[in-house]
Amino acid sequence: MRIILVYYIEVILKKLVFLSFGFCLSLFSFNETITNVAYAAGAPSSNDIQIVNVYSARKEYLIKPLIKAFEKETNIKVNLVAGKAKALQKRLELEGKNTQADVLLTVDAGNLYRAKIKKLTKSINSKKLNRLIPEKLRDPDGYWYGLSIRSRIIMFNPKTIERKDLSTYEDLANPKWKGKICMRSSNNIYNQSLLASLIIHLGEKEAKQWALSIVKNFARNPKGNDRTQMTSVVLGECDLTLANTYYLGKWMSSKKENERNFAKKINVFFPNQDNRGAHINISGASVVKYSKNTANAIKLIEFLAEDKAQELYAKSNHEYPIRENIEVSKIVRSWGYPFKSDEVNLEKLGKNNGVATRIFDEVNWQ
Repeated sequence: MRIILVYYIEVILKKLVFLSFGFCLSLFSFNETITNVAYAAGAPSSNDIQIVNVYSARKEYLIKPLIKAFEKETNIKVNLVAGKAKALQKRLELEGKNTQADVLLTVDAGNLYRAKIKKLTKSINSKKLNRLIPEKLRDPDGYWYGLSIRSRIIMFNPKTIERKDLSTYEDLANPKWKGKICMRSSNNIYNQSLLASLIIHLGEKEAKQWALSIVKNFARNPKGNDRTQMTSVVLGECDLTLANTYYLGKWMSSKKENERNFAKKINVFFPNQDNRGAHINISGASVVKYSKNTANAIKLIEFLAEDKAQELYAKSNHEYPIRENIEVSKIVRSWGYPFKSDEVNLEKLGKNNGVATRIFDEVNWQ
């Protein structure tokens, strides 16, 4: 009896070992498949297939129409990996020379500048890009190029605020706005770049006083994204906020009825029209330092700066094109176009980011 029992135990153990080995082999194959899907022939091969691999902080549904147009025109296959801006930069750091990425698409000059100083990207020399992109919207050393513009403006509830009472970013520090302002957190790059612009124009001391006064005027502690702040304005939790223009464009063109209804209950105001102009920022692109397909990477960025792609940026995402000869969407035009924008070179926003984040910490802007 004992011999039979030992025999069956041995049989069961052998089956378990076999199954475990099979499971591990399957798991390895599955992981390998995921990697292949992510890079989709990411490394150059001996055949004639032309590729370019893109890490994109832009939403996939926003960038896909542009990618398809590029592929059709050039016959270059684009492999896209989408993610958050910080996560993609971290991934590039970890991958180092082994990265398959050729192009980094991201939002905000601050992020583009960070990638430059971390040595994740490299300088390129493109006469076409220098011709198509205004000087203030590109890195002077050729490390990054702006591809679309957004403005961070005042969005307010017209039931509680009259347009005539609004004027400048600086005026939002006035005690008359106490308990009326909603803002997102200080770890957000959009707010960091806005404060960086105030440091440039007002000096560090005055910019710090502005930030401290804004904190005192908060209706609640910072939370959520731009659309969270806009929703709070509509629902009466506060009277105004600062948000990027295209978020309202998304609401106005949304398939969701509640978002379209919200859009009708909020108005826009472009600050500082009587002096330096409203703060602007960009989405942009860089060539990754260890790109294996640099020529194709440059071709893609050049394509995104051309008229066809600029028209798609304007129509699909309600952003401002980088050249005034490109027509803006009807929604964007309805806000008032053109408007006076700040002429500061956006590289300076990145250079002042460290000071801006320190000020936010010092004034306890959460």
